[in-house]
Amino acid sequence: MEISEQKVVAVIMVGGPTKGTRFRPLSFNTPKPLFPLAGQPMVHHPISACKRISNLAQIFLIGFFEEREFTLYVSSISNELKIPVRYLKEDKPRGSAGGLYYFRNIIMEDNPSHIFLLNCDVCCCFPLTDMLEAHKRYGGMGTVSAETANQFGELVADPITKELLHYTEKPETFVSDLINCGLYIFTPDIFTAIQEVSLHREDQANLRHLSTFEALQSPTRTFPLDFVRLDQDILSPFAGKKQLYTYETMDFWEQIKTPGMSLKCSGLYLSQFRFTSPDLLAVGDGTRSALIVGDVYVHPSAKVHPTAKIGPNVSISANVRIGAGARLINCIVLDDVEVQENAVVINSIVGWKSSIGKWSRVQADGDYNAKLGITILGEAVMVEDEVVVINSIVLPNKTLNLSVQDEIIL
Repeated sequence: MEISEQKVVAVIMVGGPTKGTRFRPLSFNTPKPLFPLAGQPMVHHPISACKRISNLAQIFLIGFFEEREFTLYVSSISNELKIPVRYLKEDKPRGSAGGLYYFRNIIMEDNPSHIFLLNCDVCCCFPLTDMLEAHKRYGGMGTVSAETANQFGELVADPITKELLHYTEKPETFVSDLINCGLYIFTPDIFTAIQEVSLHREDQANLRHLSTFEALQSPTRTFPLDFVRLDQDILSPFAGKKQLYTYETMDFWEQIKTPGMSLKCSGLYLSQFRFTSPDLLAVGDGTRSALIVGDVYVHPSAKVHPTAKIGPNVSISANVRIGAGARLINCIVLDDVEVQENAVVINSIVGWKSSIGKWSRVQADGDYNAKLGITILGEAVMVEDEVVVINSIVLPNKTLNLSVQDEIIL
């Protein structure tokens, strides 16, 4: 089989409901991977990037959410992209490499020559095609996407050959200026490597004859045989053995761990739409339609008054109603929200079915890393007329008739 005909599959790790607690209250009723960024579910962005890979056979989502939570989306995106997308539910957490190995027979159904492994909560330009070409040149088992950072670098790579020489998980001192971006490409040899980790762990367990007291005193944490971590159990021991290489990207990269970072990443994806999907960006000059400033997404079903001013960095979801004179800047407005006349929303996320009254303000400082750096309204929050909400988090189904600042409303 010629290289041009070799098939490729992509695996996206989506986690499960026991993770992502920092994403609350936005993940109470919606799985984090389906939370919309720039008008599209979070997982949609890596899936769309995978579509650009030549000879892509299938895309797999691996996680331990209930299957019903992904059924509708998987069916929809499969039809849209004309590529099979399948959700594979783990019966228990097995680690990033263990989950991959558990479904190895399904992943290898099309006999792919290469396997992409992506983390769902990574926001970047996903340079997958370039990464694949680099991986083929290197000729190793795997390639890790990396980016230059000011501190807390984890990867040490040969500057000429790009071989991964050393990997440290969450270093406390300076190791390098390269960080792991959470994008990988492997040959099927990765399954043998994962199996070796499990066999080695089993051998150690059989050889270890510790008394109960010694076992309690042992500082080494033991894992189930089938729980294999990609970073600590694969990248670290295989570094420096001419098996792993790095591909350095110079474009944007962020992790989406908190609602604040989701707002930042929504803006990054909106700016990327200028080059990848300009048809998704709204336009308007403030005459027959609202005045649009910068990068803005407006769902076709949303109704925005012509006197409103929207942007930059605004995402407006389905069935939203924006009243006359409203001003929206750097925000995500979710399904079925009403923003009434002359209301202002800045540096905020407005939850599903919420309402912001006339002349009200929902705003924040815009510090994406601070706990109260953006204002979050949970689902079905009612902000009455002329109420100001600043740097606050409001849990679902609350009604605010008084102004609040720097508070968490339970």
